[in-house]
Amino acid sequence: MFGFRPSDTAGPGPVAPDPIKNRLQPSRPCTYPHSHDGWIAVTPDDRKLVEDVLGNVPGAFERLVREYQGLCWHIIQRMVRQPEDTRELCQEAFLRVHQCLHQYRGESALKSWIGQVAYSVAKRHLEKRRIAIADSGDDEDGLSLLDQVSDGFDLEGACADAEIAAGLHEEIEALPPLQRTLLTLYHLDEVPIVEIARITGLAEGTIKSHLFRSRARLRERLQARMGAIA
Repeated sequence: MFGFRPSDTAGPGPVAPDPIKNRLQPSRPCTYPHSHDGWIAVTPDDRKLVEDVLGNVPGAFERLVREYQGLCWHIIQRMVRQPEDTRELCQEAFLRVHQCLHQYRGESALKSWIGQVAYSVAKRHLEKRRIAIADSGDDEDGLSLLDQVSDGFDLEGACADAEIAAGLHEEIEALPPLQRTLLTLYHLDEVPIVEIARITGLAEGTIKSHLFRSRARLRERLQARMGAIA
C-alpha cells in the first residue's frame, strides 16, 4: 500500500500513487490522546495539510504520508526490529492517522502527534506478542535521576571510533525495545526529551532514568569488550 523498504538506514520508500484515503475504513474507535500545551505549535504548512486531508483534497493524504513516513518507520523499526512487521505496522499507523486526524487540535507539532500514533501501534504489537518492552528491573519513578541523563560516558565520542561504534551498535541492538528507542531518539536523532515524552506518554523523569540506566549498561558492556572508555 505504502511501499516501505525493509531497511532501517535507508528508511521507507516512495508512496504508491493510489488514492488510498478513499479505501480507508475505521476498524475501531480512535483512542489516541489529544495534543497538549507546552510544545512547538503546528506550522502553517502542517495546518494546511491537515485541513486538506480532512477536506478530502486529492493527493493530500499521500503528501502527509510522504512527509512523515520516515518518522513512523524509524520509531516502529527501533521498537520491533523486524522489517516485515515494521512495514505492516507503518501501514496500520497511517490508517490510524487517517481515521483519527480529526482529533488533532493543532496545539503541538503534527510530528509529535503522528509519532504518538506510531509508538502506540508498535507498543501494542509487542504487547500482543508478550514481548517485554523494558527490563523488569527498570521502574518508572526516576526520582533519583530527574536531573541526570549523562553519567560521564561520551556516547557520541564513542561513535567516532569505527571499532567502538560497531560494538556500540551491537549493544544498542541488544537493549530492550523501550530503552533502545529512547536512546536512539535522544542521542542519535537529537529529539528533545519533552518531545520524546509526548511521543511515548512517559514522564520526563522516567525518560531520563531510562537514558541514564541505558548509558550505564552500554558503558559497562563496552568496557568488558575493549577496556575502559571514559
